[in-house]
Formats: sequence, structure tokens, C-alpha cells
Amino acid sequence: MRVIALFISFLLCVVAGPGYAQTASFTTTGRVVRQAPALDQVLAPDAKIEVVAAGFDHIEGPVWVSDSSMLLFSDTKEQTIYRWSAKNGLSKFLEQNGYTGRMPYSKEPGSNGLALDGRGNLLICEHGDRRVASLPLAGKSGKRTLSDNYQGKRYNSPNDVLAHPTTAHIYFTDPPFGLPKQDKDPLREISVSGVYRLAPDGKVTQEITELSKANGLAFTSDGRTLYVSNADSLRPVIMAYDVRSNGKLGAGRVFFDMSTLPKVRFKEVPDGLKVDRQGNVWAAGVGGVVVLSPQGQHLGTIDTGEVVANCAWGDDGHTLYLASGSWLCRIKTLTQGVMRTP
Repeated sequence: MRVIALFISFLLCVVAGPGYAQTASFTTTGRVVRQAPALDQVLAPDAKIEVVAAGFDHIEGPVWVSDSSMLLFSDTKEQTIYRWSAKNGLSKFLEQNGYTGRMPYSKEPGSNGLALDGRGNLLICEHGDRRVASLPLAGKSGKRTLSDNYQGKRYNSPNDVLAHPTTAHIYFTDPPFGLPKQDKDPLREISVSGVYRLAPDGKVTQEITELSKANGLAFTSDGRTLYVSNADSLRPVIMAYDVRSNGKLGAGRVFFDMSTLPKVRFKEVPDGLKVDRQGNVWAAGVGGVVVLSPQGQHLGTIDTGEVVANCAWGDDGHTLYLASGSWLCRIKTLTQGVMRTP
């Protein structure tokens, strides 16, 4: 599958030349389903979903690295982090990533969520090694473990990670999706799918325990609210939590319930989250990427035609990249996303 993805990117370069990103027309797919007039303020009526790369197994965790003008994203099954840029197309950024064991592990042993810590490091959720790691972007060497256990018990499979926009606190989710038998796996040492906070002094606290399958994370631009998705078909909700000055989270409240949306494809549940500077939430889940107002009103859905696992702002903040199964897609927006510098 990796060969196919790289070949597609190479073919685009051959056909259109080195400047293909500015001149080539990408294949378009899917549709934008409009639910409220306010969607026109963030997505133009003629906005198109473009497929910029394809042929992956299952991609996740996209993050934009602004000083390199590139998007990084994980293929959880192939244990590879890819990079894509308008100038250079697709290439491999890091191979054999996420699992360093000798024996076969699970269906998704590679890395999942990726984020920047604002200090030049890439934060990586590694399924197989059951840890959150940090990798200096300069040189791509010196990866180290930030945390691999809570009170001596190994994590399930860290899934998504974020650094707080104004403090050095790091938050991450820990559902069992990367374990060989998931929630029924005998290797499981922690029974909850928690949300954890790693403080600057290295102390880890368990901030949320009531969600059955905590998954995606997103902060508002001021860092005062943390959104968390619950990837459970029995309770497919996006929760909102106030972030206190010491980093601890307040009581949660339901921001949006995806059970109110019509089912489109099998296994679609709330997943990756992003926010824009207007406070809208862009939530991968039922039907594609669900666009929600700051008050939780459903404005519309970006439907690629495939399950969308996650999304990320890129370029100048007016492009939303979509990790959609085996496709990497993008769509131009009128709003500007909240992005983190390296």
C-alpha cells in the first residue's frame, strides 16, 4: 500500500513537473452537506474536496509543521509517518514507528496521534509501545519516552495528544484500540479509557475516567476549554471541559451528541477534533467531518465518501486536511484554523 501511495505522488510530479502543486488539478471527491446558512461563513458554496494522496492502509493524526510547510500523518497499520508538501509531494518521514517489539502485535501497531509541543518537538502516540514519545523535528533523532505508565500500570494504547497552547502541560487519551484484542485484551493493565495530563515536572494525573472510549482532543484558541470525543457507538458524544489555571479539568458537559445524526457508514464514531479562530469545532465522525458552531449547532458536514478519522489545519490556516481511510484529502475554508507552531 505504501508503494501505491508513493507512486501516485511520483506520477503527479512526472505529469505536471516540479511546480505541479500550484498548477495541477487534483481529483475531487465527496460533497459538502449544508445544514445551516451559517456554514457559508466558513465554507464557500463551491468548496471542493481534493484527494492529494492515496493508497494508504489507514491514516491518522495529521499535523502541520509550518516552518517546513509540510503535513505529517501516521499510517497506523504500516508503522510509517508520512510527510506531504505542495512543493515536494509525498515521502516517508519516519519508518518502523510506533512498535519496537520483535513479534507481530496488533492490526494497528504504529503511531496514531501527532502534535507539536511548541519547542521544536513532535509528540507521538505509539500504539504498539504503549507510550507517548517526543521526537526533535530537527534531525529526526533522539526520540524519548515522555510517559508509558500511570502509577506503574502500562497504558492501553495512547491515541491522541495535545500540548496546551499557553502552558507546558500535555494531554493525551488512552483507549484500547491499539491492543491486539482491544478492550478484551489480557495485556490490558488499566481498565478505563482515560484522559491524562503530563505536567512540566513529569507528574501524570488521570483527568477523565468517565468516558468509555476517549479519543480526539482539541483546545479552544485561548486554552480555556478542552473538547474530547468519545468513540463509542453507544454514546457518541463530544464533551467539553473547563481547563483550570493549574491544568486540571473541571466537570464535563455534552457539547454535541452524534447519535442525532443519520448513520452513513459502518463504524463511524466521534474521532479527531479541531477548532477554528471563530470557535467552531470540526469533528471527524458520523458522515465525515461535522462542522459545529461554538454553541454546538450542526452547520454542515464534509463528506469525502469514506470514513474520516481526523483532520488538521494547514498552509496559511485556511486549508483543512482530512485523514480519510486510504486517502489524504483537503478542502479550502473561509475561516482560519487554530494551529500550533513547531
